Amino acid sequence: MTHIQTMAPPEEFNFAQHLLLAARTRAAKTAVIDDVGSLSYGDLALQVQRFATGLRGLGLKREERVLLLMHDSSDWIVAFLGALYAGVVPVAVNTLLTAEDYAFMLANSRAQAALVSGALLPTLQAALALGGHEVQHLVVSHPTGALPEGLHNTADWAALQPGLPAPTLAEEPAFWLYSSGSTGQPKGTVHTQGNLYWTAELYGKGVLALRESDVVFSAAKLFFAYGLGNALTFPLAVGATVVLMAERPTPQATFKRMVEHQPTVFYGAPTGYGGMLASPDLPAKSQVALRLCSSAGEALPRDIGERWTAHFGCEIIDGIGSTEMLHVFLSNRPGDVRYGTTGKAVPGYAVQLRGEDGQVLNGHNEIGDLYIQGPSSALMYWNNRDKTRDTFQGVWTKSGDKYSCDPDGYYTYAGRNDDMLKVSGIYVSPFEVEATLVQHPAILEAAVIGKTDTDGLVKTKAFVVLKAGQSLTEEEIKAFVKAHLAPYKYPRFIEFVAELPKTATGKIQRFRLRDQENG
Repeated sequence: MTHIQTMAPPEEFNFAQHLLLAARTRAAKTAVIDDVGSLSYGDLALQVQRFATGLRGLGLKREERVLLLMHDSSDWIVAFLGALYAGVVPVAVNTLLTAEDYAFMLANSRAQAALVSGALLPTLQAALALGGHEVQHLVVSHPTGALPEGLHNTADWAALQPGLPAPTLAEEPAFWLYSSGSTGQPKGTVHTQGNLYWTAELYGKGVLALRESDVVFSAAKLFFAYGLGNALTFPLAVGATVVLMAERPTPQATFKRMVEHQPTVFYGAPTGYGGMLASPDLPAKSQVALRLCSSAGEALPRDIGERWTAHFGCEIIDGIGSTEMLHVFLSNRPGDVRYGTTGKAVPGYAVQLRGEDGQVLNGHNEIGDLYIQGPSSALMYWNNRDKTRDTFQGVWTKSGDKYSCDPDGYYTYAGRNDDMLKVSGIYVSPFEVEATLVQHPAILEAAVIGKTDTDGLVKTKAFVVLKAGQSLTEEEIKAFVKAHLAPYKYPRFIEFVAELPKTATGKIQRFRLRDQENG
């Protein structure tokens, strides 16, 4: 593993306390700006400590779980850090799921309480009505009306006395994130107090070089591992200011914050960057203050990165992370961006490519399975020993992604293991074909899957979303791909669609297209 200078946290370590101690030196500085106001570092520290007192007053004990279902706001940050401070384990969940999804997560985590935004309370109550849970208390942020008897308003905790932090250990369970569940039920991924520290040190400070003068804005939400680092862990660790928004990150909503709050660092996903570049409302370079942008969630197509830099004059640092590793472990660097690649291992992490036989690949441009070694790896999947053993293999974590490495040491994404295609016995990366398709000026988005032809052979099929007012024929698309890639990679089948199925974090759900195709 690459040698690093960062010191490990002490054995007894509470990440919330770690942040609050640093906050004392900048008490008057703005920590968070959300849709309803702002919060200074001093006020944030006090609210976190009072929230912890409130949780303890409900009788919650060390390592008991609480569901965290909130829109992005200062209350989300206070609730998350307040739970850590109290030694209670927040289970942060996606705000766009169904009552059935939340019922599963409540039962699976055995949460004793739920922390919820007022606007999401009806959905949570529908989940609770399905039964199978152990929830004793509901704590509501910004209720939309009078609360029923027995529910707690976070505002009622504003006058509580701050207490001492729980004497947690760096390696003890601190919080959960649920995996996307694209291949079955979502998995409760258990992370430690120390994991938050490591991602802030190695990526937030080490690669992004965030500083106290930065204003940061993340389109990725806090419930997402990428967003949690972007908009909480990293900026608060260096004393920067965070801009949060509750609504969906549409191009218009994103532009509004970019212009109004002048963030210097922006975090997004490839789909979002593509949508913004295609928007007629794209602001001019002179209207924003961006010095650096970050992308993760899926590999960033070269064309999108180059067009963004040409327009705004700042780089997009593309990287890959995972819920299991908490944040980015393979990344481009400021001043060393090679668009079309995911860069090199973040200092403090090591990566390997392994072949189908499990042996490490040492040749250049061979496609292999990506494994990671680093200090932010999760402890386990909760109550799922088989999948835990399959993913967490000693000091190595299996990513589920396929990559190749060029002679200069830059890694290039080839697709998820489940997405890879073998055409005529040769691996074809759907992402490579997609990245080529979106270079066409008439194409907004594309997704590629395998389709079995009448002879029982797998061929590539492309689902294509055209830009508004554009038209293309199938033959024009095929000719365009043939001109840019090896001929066998061109899509034999093409279907024009209005939109592609995506996760809440913007990842294309190719499995839904496969399911649709196979009936």
